[in-house]
Amino acid sequence: MKNTKIYSGLCLLGVAGLLTKAHAAGSPAIASDSAAWQKPVWLTDLSLGVKESYDDNLLLVSGNGLVPQSSWVTTVSPKIGFNFAPLLGNQNTNILQTLSLVYSPDFNIYENAPSQNYDAHKIGDSIKGQAGDFSFSLDNAFLYNDGNHQAPIYGPAGGAGGNAFDQYRNNYAHQVPRERLAQTQDRATILLQYDWDKFFVRPTASLLDYNLLTDWHKTSSAPWVGYQNYVDRYDVNGGVDLGYKLTPKLAATLGYRYGSQYQQQFPSAITSDNHHSSSDYQRVLLGLEGKPWNWLNVKLAGGPDFRSYNSLAPVADHNPVKYYGEAVLTATITPSQSVTFNYKQWQWVSSTGKVPYFDSTFALTYHWNATTQLGFDLGGKVLEGDYTVGNEVTPTSTGQNSSLRDDMEYELSAGITYAFTKHLSANVAYTYDAGANALNNLPAALGPEYRNFEHQVTSLGIQYKF
Repeated sequence: MKNTKIYSGLCLLGVAGLLTKAHAAGSPAIASDSAAWQKPVWLTDLSLGVKESYDDNLLLVSGNGLVPQSSWVTTVSPKIGFNFAPLLGNQNTNILQTLSLVYSPDFNIYENAPSQNYDAHKIGDSIKGQAGDFSFSLDNAFLYNDGNHQAPIYGPAGGAGGNAFDQYRNNYAHQVPRERLAQTQDRATILLQYDWDKFFVRPTASLLDYNLLTDWHKTSSAPWVGYQNYVDRYDVNGGVDLGYKLTPKLAATLGYRYGSQYQQQFPSAITSDNHHSSSDYQRVLLGLEGKPWNWLNVKLAGGPDFRSYNSLAPVADHNPVKYYGEAVLTATITPSQSVTFNYKQWQWVSSTGKVPYFDSTFALTYHWNATTQLGFDLGGKVLEGDYTVGNEVTPTSTGQNSSLRDDMEYELSAGITYAFTKHLSANVAYTYDAGANALNNLPAALGPEYRNFEHQVTSLGIQYKF
């Protein structure tokens, strides 16, 4: 991997040389490429990025058992995007306003841990249009990871420093390495809307799908003790929103969703515990969307979630009433500064199987364009995965105490971006996140200290936009 390191260093040094030449020209940096080739209107994105990162804890382990492993990471990120709508005629009369396709792969090379190498092939497409009072949109984001088909081993067979208690690591610890493994992900949303003067009706449907392509192994026998098995899962729903326009820019909504969550069941050859938490649900949502003031944009919805779990689900109540809520609020403080708050709470199924959990996300980001060239970003995030809703009481279950888990993650991030020209920019970023156990008086046999971790990633990236 030494050649990889040398190659990535040469890439960064080479682009740095271009930056020096750009400044040496003497003309204003942003305008220095004014005579450069201009993309055709239908070619929306064409860029190449190179990033060098240092990750100090690849598996996000506590360090009480497995010793944290670090690595330099080289990421090469080309991007190309098209919007074919301008080719279909005059945009003032054309019903179809957006017909876009974007391909943006990331090729990731881990110098000190080749087993973590992966190529993330990301494809996004969007269709948007309007005909009079009728409008429609479809957005889809698809990911194919060409990565390792073997997941990490956290138990005694995990190598020097391994410990059986590492199997009790924080729920959020395995999410980062899991995202590098072979898999597909698909996220799609469809919206149709018809507007009247004061009202609108909006049929909608959405899909969230995870297809893990990693191998399964029986973890009760060597050499796979402590191996992490993953299952497929998805959430799909459809429904309708009725909206009333409180002002020309702000509307209240009443929505209904009918949906289904699927969690793949482990075969008996892997585990004798055959439980899984697939369910159907109905939601009633009250919402608010639009601009109550010119400086604030809001979109929020929340309400009761009526569940119906399958008979094998390891839950005390197979027909509980849960809560669903989501929100995005963006405040434009000044023309150059903005703050965005993202929030979501919902009942979801685990990628590790069996017990469902209540998933909470709170995120706050701040962006400041200090000058036309210099930008700053700050972010904070709090995550909680509460598995105590499982309360596994099924007498035939072998998954003892599987619901004694309430995990937290706290994340801080900062970044600086500088545009040397309108085409060439550089970014320095830092992320710190910490995992913590939120359950008090957890017995030592369940290794509460192994649920705490610290993780840092520092990166330097350069991007050229054609």
